[in-house]
Amino acid sequence: MVALRHDLHRHPELGFQEHRTKATVAAFLRDLGIEVHEGAGVVGVLKAGTGGRVIGLRADMDALPIQETGSHDHLSTNAGVMHACGHDGHTTMLLAAAEILARNPDFVGTVVFLFQPNEEHGLGAQAMIDEGVLSRFSIEEVYGIHNLPGAPVGQLSTRIGQICTSETLFEIKIDGQGGHASMPHVGVDTITVGSEMVLALQTIVARKLPPGAGVVVSVTEFLTDGQRNVLPGHATLKGDMRARTPEDRQAAVGFMQQIVDGVAATHKVSASLTCKTEFIETINAPEPVAAVVRAGRAAGLEVVPDRPPMSFSEDFAHFCAAVPGCFLLLGNGETGAHGRPLHASDYDFNDALLSLGARFWVELVRDRLGADKSRKPFP
Repeated sequence: MVALRHDLHRHPELGFQEHRTKATVAAFLRDLGIEVHEGAGVVGVLKAGTGGRVIGLRADMDALPIQETGSHDHLSTNAGVMHACGHDGHTTMLLAAAEILARNPDFVGTVVFLFQPNEEHGLGAQAMIDEGVLSRFSIEEVYGIHNLPGAPVGQLSTRIGQICTSETLFEIKIDGQGGHASMPHVGVDTITVGSEMVLALQTIVARKLPPGAGVVVSVTEFLTDGQRNVLPGHATLKGDMRARTPEDRQAAVGFMQQIVDGVAATHKVSASLTCKTEFIETINAPEPVAAVVRAGRAAGLEVVPDRPPMSFSEDFAHFCAAVPGCFLLLGNGETGAHGRPLHASDYDFNDALLSLGARFWVELVRDRLGADKSRKPFP
């Protein structure tokens, strides 16, 4: 499995371009005798016994447009693309669990292995849902793992309720009157107007929403048609807003609209706001969380059952919005490449998690689908 993980790491692929990765996953599952369906992603179906619950286990497959700068011996061979988030490890852990379960199917029910594309842009989970993956295979519960650099190796943490924030991308377009830099009073330059909007947007958090709400509003781009001695008549502000609840997300968008309209009216310019929620909030259901905690302890992992919510976003949220689910984190280590932040160019997934993650997945299946008491010990 380490060799497989390193092979996936050497050949990273961006969202909806995971052709080699999908072929590798599908071939691995077929070699185990697991029923395989290919579409936006790869789906493996493993049934044991008659009847029983149907659960989905998800791993993401895509990489990021980052040039790798690490020093290990399995560096990316695809220039400008790397597995900087550990999706190669997530995929390998789930394949390892599939192999164990296929060789020793000591459960009653159906396990649906969901190998998902394009998590990084928030499009892959919805693409699989749109293909009917949940309804076609009658999935009743869904589970997903993500590694967490900076946490002790194998520490499992999760929580009931919101665990990851939403991400809403926004764009503000301002149309004023450009002119000569020496005569700003003749027109309305959009740098001044846009700057007022940038500062006013920062009053949403802690002045219009509670400081502890967890909302973050960040302007990340300020684009104009100005030149060295030309005041711009047009400007575009782009940014990113995070929220922990749908109510706070909707409230923040409302306050943003008020600010844009108010500042524009003050300066007698035209301005528009558009918002697109790329990731919704990830909400864990109580029963799946309880099962994850039990399985983690059965697998011998250190379990943190009520961790604080994470500030990043996850498109696993779309699965959780459709059926009860649980998103959990496994510590990737605290030092070296394993402790580097997600999306860092020198980050690397910790191979020690492969056996720990596979062990957890197997215990979760046994918990939800009822293990045979005569089962063989975990390999």
